[in-house]
Amino acid sequence: MSITPTSITLHSTSRVLEIEYDDGQSFRLPFEFLRVYSPSAEVRGHGPGQETLQVGKKDVTIAALEPVGNYAVQPYFSDGHSSGIYSFEYLHELGVNQGRLWAEYLAALEVEGASREAGAAGNGAFEAGGGARCGHH
Repeated sequence: MSITPTSITLHSTSRVLEIEYDDGQSFRLPFEFLRVYSPSAEVRGHGPGQETLQVGKKDVTIAALEPVGNYAVQPYFSDGHSSGIYSFEYLHELGVNQGRLWAEYLAALEVEGASREAGAAGNGAFEAGGGARCGHH
C-alpha cells in the first residue's frame, strides 16, 4: 500500500513542515526534528550503531524543498545539509513515531552532554569533524 501526501506545506516562521496524507492523517514535523532524523548516510551511517548524533540544530531552517520523483522530497537545510532524501513513507513513519523519536533524541543529547543550541560547549566533540562526509555526494 502506497502512502501519498495530498499536501506538503513549509511554514518558515514556525519552522514546521506540514504534511497531509490521502488516508486522512496529517503531521506537523519541526525542521529540527527532520534534520536530526535525516535518512542520509551522513547522519544514519551505513548500518546499526553508526549513527551520528546531530547537535546544535535547534534553529535550523529549510531553505528549499525539492520533489524527488513521485515518492520523496529533498530538503535543503540552512546548515548546508542536503543529502537526505525523505520518502513519503519515511515522513509518515516520522509523524507516527514523532513523540517517541523526539524523546529518544533528547535523551541521547543528555547522555552525551550535548545541546540543541548551536555552539554549546558540549557539542564540540560532535562538531570537530565539521560534519565529516562519507563520500555519498
